[in-house]
Amino acid sequence: MRKLVSGLAVLVAGLVVAPAWGQDSASVGEVLKVLRAGGYVIVIRHGATHPDQADTDPLNLDNVAKQRQINDKGRADAKAVGDAFRTAGVPIGKSYSSRFYRAVETARLIGGKDPQATLDVTEGGQVVSPNENNRRAQALRAMVATAPEPGTNTLIVTHKPNVLDALGKDWFEIKEGEASIFKPDGSGKYALIGRVQIGQWATAK
Repeated sequence: MRKLVSGLAVLVAGLVVAPAWGQDSASVGEVLKVLRAGGYVIVIRHGATHPDQADTDPLNLDNVAKQRQINDKGRADAKAVGDAFRTAGVPIGKSYSSRFYRAVETARLIGGKDPQATLDVTEGGQVVSPNENNRRAQALRAMVATAPEPGTNTLIVTHKPNVLDALGKDWFEIKEGEASIFKPDGSGKYALIGRVQIGQWATAK
């Protein structure tokens, strides 16, 4: 398994720099083959959104009309990821999302079912205390470190600030829809296997 994980790390590292290294879509297919066995946690920033919208009622998470929404491209991309997962036989077990609807919708389109929407991966920003933002960062790290149910992968759809707070400055430029794939080791630790842009999944053959 150690050799497999090491090989996948090299493989997906190539995907992250695909334009420079000339990586082709077959490599995405290899990633999907590995995910088919389960055992990974897939953390995704929600899909592409309307850049002219803002969350104008952030204290009321049920007020969907006052939230920034994913746009048609975000929906199409998320659906394409879900289709790629299903075609490749990638099993999604537990599915979690932020309570903001753009994350809920992204998770539903990718996972094919309603996610468990939780404050643990919901963007807090300036409307919650620093202690609560820290708690959410710790909660996301704990979720990444939790082994999925046997034969499945865990899907988590969240926001850039949550990913940045939980995982560090290497995610400062994380793009909408970008996936970070982790392998929990069963002892509370995890390894980053790689990062894949949302448009790359659909290129798998």
